Amino acid sequence: MPVGLFALALGGFGIGLTEFVIMGLLPEVAADFAVSESTAGYLISGYALAVAVGGIGVTAAVSRFDRKRVLLGLLVLFIGGNLLSALSPTYEAMLGGRIIAALCHGAFFGIGAVVAADMVPPAKRAGAIAMMFAGLTIANVLGVPFGTFLGQQFGWRSAFWAITVIGVLAMIGVATLVPDDSTTRPPVVGADGVAVSSAPQLRHELAAFRSTQVWLSIAITILGFGGMFGAFTYIAYTLTEVTGFASSTVPWLLVLFGLGLFVGNYVGGKVADRALARGLMVILAVLVVVLVFFAATAQNKVATVISLILMGGFGFAITPGVQTRIMSYAAAAPTMASGANIAAFNVGNALGAYIGGLTIAAGLGFTSPIWAGAVMTAAGLGVLIVATRLDTRVRGDAENAATAAPSMS
Repeated sequence: MPVGLFALALGGFGIGLTEFVIMGLLPEVAADFAVSESTAGYLISGYALAVAVGGIGVTAAVSRFDRKRVLLGLLVLFIGGNLLSALSPTYEAMLGGRIIAALCHGAFFGIGAVVAADMVPPAKRAGAIAMMFAGLTIANVLGVPFGTFLGQQFGWRSAFWAITVIGVLAMIGVATLVPDDSTTRPPVVGADGVAVSSAPQLRHELAAFRSTQVWLSIAITILGFGGMFGAFTYIAYTLTEVTGFASSTVPWLLVLFGLGLFVGNYVGGKVADRALARGLMVILAVLVVVLVFFAATAQNKVATVISLILMGGFGFAITPGVQTRIMSYAAAAPTMASGANIAAFNVGNALGAYIGGLTIAAGLGFTSPIWAGAVMTAAGLGVLIVATRLDTRVRGDAENAATAAPSMS
C-alpha cells in the first residue's frame, strides 16, 4: 500500500477521536461549564449534524480545487476546532469548536476516499478506502477509554490538546506523503482535445446525481448502516437492563465492539475488491441474521458478547463497499458523490437512533432497537438487490444495442 494511505489513516484517526472522545468526558465538561447533562449532549448531536452538513456543503465548496490542498485546509480547520475546544472559556465556545472540527469530518473522509482510491490500481480501490477508514475504526476502539483516562488524569482539556497534536502530525504526513492531483487525477479534455484542467467544475460534480445508482447507493448506506447504528445507540441499556452486565463493564464491552469494527473494515475492503455487489449482499444478509440473533438472545451474556463483536464487524464491513460502489457510478466526478455518501452515514445514524427511540418510547423494551435495526438493514439489502438487478438489466440492454448496431449498418 502507498505510504500516503497511512497519512490519510492518521487524519482519520484524529477526526475519529474528536467524534468519540467526548462521550467519556461529558460529566467533566458539564460540571466545568455548569450545564446539564442533556445540554452537554449537544456537543455530540451538534457535531453529528455538522458532519452531515460538511459532507455535502463543504465538499461542494471545495470540489474544484486540488484535492491534496483541500485535505490540508480541512486539517487546518480540524486543528483550529480542537484548539478552540481545548481553550474554550465557555460552553458556547466549546460547542463552536466542536462544530468547526465537525465541518471537516465529512469532507475529509469523502475527498480522502477519492484520493485513496486514485493512489492504487482499480482492483485495490476498496482496500485502499478501508485503509483510510482504519483510522476511524481504531479511534472508535480507543476514543472513549483514551478520553476518559486523560480526563481523569489531566483534565478533560488534555484530550483535545492531544487530538490537536495528532492533527498537526496528520497534516505533516499528508503534505509530505500524499501525491498531488497532477499525478493521480487524469486531466479534463476540452472539445478541442486540449487538457484544460484536472479539477472538474461543481456542475460537473453535481451531474453525478443524475444517476439512479448513485441515489440507490445512498439509500443502501442510510438503511444498512443506520440499522446497525440504531441498535448500537441504545446498547448500554440493552447490556445492563436486558443482559444484566454491570455498568462498569460496558466500556470494555464497547472495546470489543470496536475491535469488530476494525476487523470488519479490513475484511470488507478485501471482499469488495473481489466481488463488490455479491460481497455487499452477503455482508448485509449476515448482518440481518446477526441482529435477529442478538435481539433473540440478548438475555444470554455469552451470546450477547458474540453478537456485539459480529454486529460491529459486519456493520462496518459494508463501509468500503458502499463507498466504492457510489464512486464507481460517479466515476467521472466522484468527489461530491463520495461526500454525500459520508453524509448518508450520519443520516442513517440519526434515522436509526430516532426509530430505535420510538420503539423504546412505545414500551417495546430495550431489545426493540435491535429488531428495528434488523428491519432497516433488511430494507437496505432489498434496495441493493433491486439496484443490482437494475444495473444488470441496463448493462444487458447496452450490450444488446452494441451487438445490434453493426447488423443495422
